[in-house]
Amino acid sequence: MNILGIDLGSIQTCAILVQKSEEGLKVIGFGKSKSNGIKKGAITNIELASKSIEEAVADAQMMSGVHYDKVIVSISGAYAKSVDSIGVVNIPNHEIGIKEIHRAVSTAKHTANIPSGYEIIHVLPYNFKVNDLEHVEDPLGMSGNRLEVSTHIVISQEVHIKNLKKAVELADLRVDNIVLSGYASSIACFDDSEKELGAILIDMGGAVCDMVIHAGNSIRYNECLQIGSVNITNDLSIALHTPPKEAEKLKLNYASLMQNENSIIQIPYMGDEKRKNEVSVEVISNVIYARIEETIIILAKMLSDNACANLAGAGIVLTGGMTKFTGLDKLASAYFDNKAVRIATAKKDTMDGFKEIFEDAENSCAIGLCLYGGGYFTPYELDSNEKLRYKGEPEFINKQIKQNLTIEEHEGENKDFEEIFQDQKDFEDEKAELTKVETKKDKKSGFMHKFWNKLINQF
Repeated sequence: MNILGIDLGSIQTCAILVQKSEEGLKVIGFGKSKSNGIKKGAITNIELASKSIEEAVADAQMMSGVHYDKVIVSISGAYAKSVDSIGVVNIPNHEIGIKEIHRAVSTAKHTANIPSGYEIIHVLPYNFKVNDLEHVEDPLGMSGNRLEVSTHIVISQEVHIKNLKKAVELADLRVDNIVLSGYASSIACFDDSEKELGAILIDMGGAVCDMVIHAGNSIRYNECLQIGSVNITNDLSIALHTPPKEAEKLKLNYASLMQNENSIIQIPYMGDEKRKNEVSVEVISNVIYARIEETIIILAKMLSDNACANLAGAGIVLTGGMTKFTGLDKLASAYFDNKAVRIATAKKDTMDGFKEIFEDAENSCAIGLCLYGGGYFTPYELDSNEKLRYKGEPEFINKQIKQNLTIEEHEGENKDFEEIFQDQKDFEDEKAELTKVETKKDKKSGFMHKFWNKLINQF
């Protein structure tokens, strides 16, 4: 089975194709394209967004030479909210199976206070209780007459989900699952000890910072800050009065927060690129440092106001393109109450494939999507299709809408089209004959009606 993960970001779209076999998962295709029609994680132009998806997927397929069987797409945390809910069910036969767990999680979903106009993306159980026994990791096979489950439910507005699906479908793909981007990144980056002790993941991307808190068996909290590395580019462009393209180059060339260089460089002037301005490297570093410091301060304030942050004994994991700034982990540790902070990329032990793909923090979400499709998710959950996911579940593959066809298939299609066209032509001919008959009947009935009326008037 081949799994296609599509991370639709605000700056770039990443597509990764993974092959699942008895030996495990292996990356076989990779593609990236510039994201158009997307701002702050939301689709603002469906056609442009669709073309971005199509380009990235085409590159991934070109590299792999195979088709996809399952498509997993990310949704930005900027347009996702959450509610918590509890489900309680009785166990008539006193033995807990998959059906009983499904009933309990479904009950939590139905009793949740979901705002109007919102759809469920995930129903994630983080604690089970069997009779009076609390903190049960996995109730499957246990005996009891009462099962209680506490769940964290991730939701998003229907319009955002519909727009996302439509953009993907216009690229000739069918969405099998939608996954919260922060959740996908946590699957790719967390190790077993971090999941056990509880940890915070912050995916610092191009336009947003997605945050999730993992404790117990699943996610307990998700939030988003609509600030990203593109804000640094904008700050540099405004402060130095240089075109955004040049500001982006400066950001990448001087991506160190420990910059001590005080040399002078020349940069093009906005509106007149032939004209040059002289700027100190120290000024560039100060602008970058100020924006990153502000971002971390806001993230730290968000965590300080959240009770779930105390459950994160393993500290904070940072990933995403914005983490490429040297010294970011040291700066973050000073503001995150001296919690342990590490910069993470996707774990290499989860799948084989191209080493450079795993070493790039920008790909964490896309790799996590593929892992989700390959069975790396919470022990139990209701997915975006409201289907119960669990370890060892039977897999059903939805074929893609459109595949590359061989010459023989094209010939077969042409024959089918000819038959359909002929059938339609025959139908039109029959319809015309029936119309003629009906016209004759109408004319005849009209003549008899006039004759009968005339006869009655005479008498």
